[in-house]
Amino acid sequence: MLTTLTTSYTDTRAADLAWALGCEPLPALATLDLELTGAKVQLRLLGASHQVLLEEEQGVCSETVACIRGSRTPLPLGVATRVGDWEYEFAARVEMLSPGSFAGRAQELLALVSDHPRGLAGVFPGSPHAFTAMLAQRQGSQVHWRTWHAYPQDGQVVATRTRVGVRVKAAV
Repeated sequence: MLTTLTTSYTDTRAADLAWALGCEPLPALATLDLELTGAKVQLRLLGASHQVLLEEEQGVCSETVACIRGSRTPLPLGVATRVGDWEYEFAARVEMLSPGSFAGRAQELLALVSDHPRGLAGVFPGSPHAFTAMLAQRQGSQVHWRTWHAYPQDGQVVATRTRVGVRVKAAV
């Protein structure tokens, strides 16, 4: 699903992004509710980037990547931790692109996500290449999502990927 967001472009630099687990739902400009074989996933586009809410029998997980006022947790390259009975893995990278390459990459990502049944993309006013895009899927006992945050003024795309799965308990 592709939407045009009716807000100002709040997170205007990749370096402004922060990461947090466990945040309460923040005001969203657009949402997509998904049912992925027993898992409820809500993809949320914020004026300041994204939030994913995951609810399953094992509990709730909330991931936020956005400009978070007062946050001192910059966007990490990787995180592996436990969230209740889940194993949570997060990775982020910044792609630096030339102006010509950036436009092509932006079009490619928007095409990938906008018609995908489990995808949500929002374009910010002022540039067709200023967007946040998200895709979610389930593979076995794990829920995965990927996100892309585009900053045309700097030629940067921040790509993240997350995997949340049930922790395998050791046999006694």
